[in-house]
Amino acid sequence: MRGTIKSTTGWKLSWYHLILLFFAIIAIAPFYLVMINSMKSHVDIVANPLAPPVFLNMENFRGAWRWGEFGKGFINSIILTGTSIIVILFCSSTMAYVLAKNRIRIVPVLIVYFMVAMTIPVQLFMFTLYSTLSKLRLLGNLHVVGALHAALYMPTAVFLMRTFFLRIPKELEEAARIDGASSWQVFTRVMLPVVSPGLITVAIIVGLMSWNEYLLTATFLQNQNRNATLGYLSMNHVFNLNMGVMMAGALILIVPVLIFFLCVQRMFIDGLIAGSVKG
Repeated sequence: MRGTIKSTTGWKLSWYHLILLFFAIIAIAPFYLVMINSMKSHVDIVANPLAPPVFLNMENFRGAWRWGEFGKGFINSIILTGTSIIVILFCSSTMAYVLAKNRIRIVPVLIVYFMVAMTIPVQLFMFTLYSTLSKLRLLGNLHVVGALHAALYMPTAVFLMRTFFLRIPKELEEAARIDGASSWQVFTRVMLPVVSPGLITVAIIVGLMSWNEYLLTATFLQNQNRNATLGYLSMNHVFNLNMGVMMAGALILIVPVLIFFLCVQRMFIDGLIAGSVKG
């Protein structure tokens, strides 16, 4: 009987592994195609895009780096992403603390507001934002666009941070106030260290989304201070008939994000698990 149960369980696990392997292949296949075709000429790609390269053609990477201006683009992307992370960590943590601890009477109204804000597309505000930034002569400003990214992802960040603050017992805050700590000291010296996994999780999520965001970046940066993503897209006008260079540019764009996520994936998963409570 036990042997039958074990064999049945092993059969189910085998099917689970096959299903996971199938989805893993689907996820890895596009990256594999980009990698092998980045080292081939356009003629070889057209002839057989699935064939591995005969030799390593590094000229594609030199051309992509030069024409895509990735050196300057990566610096601009770091400034843009860093601005959005700093703004959203400060604003979302303070707002989430207020919502979690019911500091004001209109907390239910604010929660509904943020829920509705998550469903409204940013395209509705594009004309107004563009007109306002144009009048203020702020088009092409990396810090302004970074702040717009923060505003775009703010509702999601607030709800994520709120779940972390809800896990903190009231006794911890009360003990700090008995010791004479002010509201700011309670927030910065007691609350923030406790919710640091949430801050890391929000920073990673917002950083990845801001790095890859296209609509706001393409609209408000245009050709001024363009980041790595816009630098790659600008290559379409020059290398639309040279897929080898385009694939090399795509690989240059993908690898830093992939390395970053592999380095922080443990902190990201730990943060999600730590905040997985009912709000």
